[in-house]
Amino acid sequence: MKNKIMKRMLAASLAAVMLTSLSACGQKKAVEKQEMDVTIDQITLGEDYTDIEADLKFLTHKTDVVDTTFKGYIEEFQKLYPKVNIEYEGITDYANDITTRLTTGDWGDICMVPTTVDKDELGNYFTKLGDKGTLAKSYEENMLNNFTYQDTVYGIPSMANVQGIIYNKAVFEKAGITELPKTPEEFLDDLQKIKDKTDVEAPLYTNFAAGWTMTAWDAYIDGGATGDPDFANTGLAKGKDPFADRGDGTGPYAVYNTLYEAVKRGLTEEDPTTTDWEGSKGKLNNGEIGCMALGSWSVVQIQQAGEHADDIGYMTFPITVNGKQYAAAGPDYNYGINCNSSKDNQIAAMCYIKWLVEKSGFAQGEGGLSVVIGDEYPEALKALDGIELVVNNPAEAGEENLFNDINNDSELGINVSGAVPTQIVEEAVSGSKTIEEMSAEWNEKWTAAQESNGVTH
Repeated sequence: MKNKIMKRMLAASLAAVMLTSLSACGQKKAVEKQEMDVTIDQITLGEDYTDIEADLKFLTHKTDVVDTTFKGYIEEFQKLYPKVNIEYEGITDYANDITTRLTTGDWGDICMVPTTVDKDELGNYFTKLGDKGTLAKSYEENMLNNFTYQDTVYGIPSMANVQGIIYNKAVFEKAGITELPKTPEEFLDDLQKIKDKTDVEAPLYTNFAAGWTMTAWDAYIDGGATGDPDFANTGLAKGKDPFADRGDGTGPYAVYNTLYEAVKRGLTEEDPTTTDWEGSKGKLNNGEIGCMALGSWSVVQIQQAGEHADDIGYMTFPITVNGKQYAAAGPDYNYGINCNSSKDNQIAAMCYIKWLVEKSGFAQGEGGLSVVIGDEYPEALKALDGIELVVNNPAEAGEENLFNDINNDSELGINVSGAVPTQIVEEAVSGSKTIEEMSAEWNEKWTAAQESNGVTH
């Protein structure tokens, strides 16, 4: 049977660089799958396997800290496990490259699991880390959903993110904004105030040219825009015309229309194709731009990009549902272990992952939420107290891949490619299509994909 991850790679025009014989652990390949009888919950750090010898290769998207923060992590970890060597490889185009490299089987020992792997194929690539019920005694249960299949956990989050807007408090104050916006209309009005009363380069900086940054808008459309933890699996995967205007300023349409209107009204940078991600960090820190749509992981990076860390604030996306605001929250990249690695390497990798999640302070240092039960909010996110966090519930048994399959077949690339927000910016600049016309097209593609996957209305 054709591997689903191959289908996704073909759709992304990556198939030319692959060999179909190198697909999953269950198929014949140069490296044989190693069955494990150890799970991460059975390991006590600093007591178990302290003499284990291993050379681990770790693929990461965090290219900026490979030689700094991660080097320090290795040194600290080796105080407990002196015979475990770890080499990080930072990958710039991570989402595409890792998807391709997974098919070889011998890519390394640890990686950040890509969303292109369907749940029923996780065991073909990654080691079982434990049973969900057992791991939920240590880690927030709803944060384990993304890479769990049939109660088996194959990925543990490096941290959790809240999805919102990062902004410069001094710019908002200069514009006369005394209360944070709670609706799209209020947000757009505030952006207009910033444009009229300050000399910023852009009230809202899209970071359009970076590409990957556009997926932030996709992350707002489910729980944060509806207050419903089941919306991704019901309202999106099974719902009729989920991108239609709900008429109450909530849901996916309200999110995407906010971006469309901001660009259309000239409340973003003059030429989106010239945005600069690295440069935008310092600009937001210095008050040269008003705000950006990014996950909470961005807070620390922006604070460290200049001398005005205290001016950086974080708010939930401005949507109110029945008088209440919500914030979508969910796991960031998950750590996964190669099922083809040797048993010693897999055990050593489990020790390192456990240390990273529980002892390293990575989540707090990145401005994210720790998934360890009982850990506190980082200082930067305490402003979200009183905002209800909504984490998507897992799909029903037998429907674990439904959203991914519909998303892939529709070619909308929600949370993957940023295709929808990208189109919105392009059409808002050119004026060739309205948001209503685009949403009708999205619904048409989505409905066709639903029908091809057995969803009827």
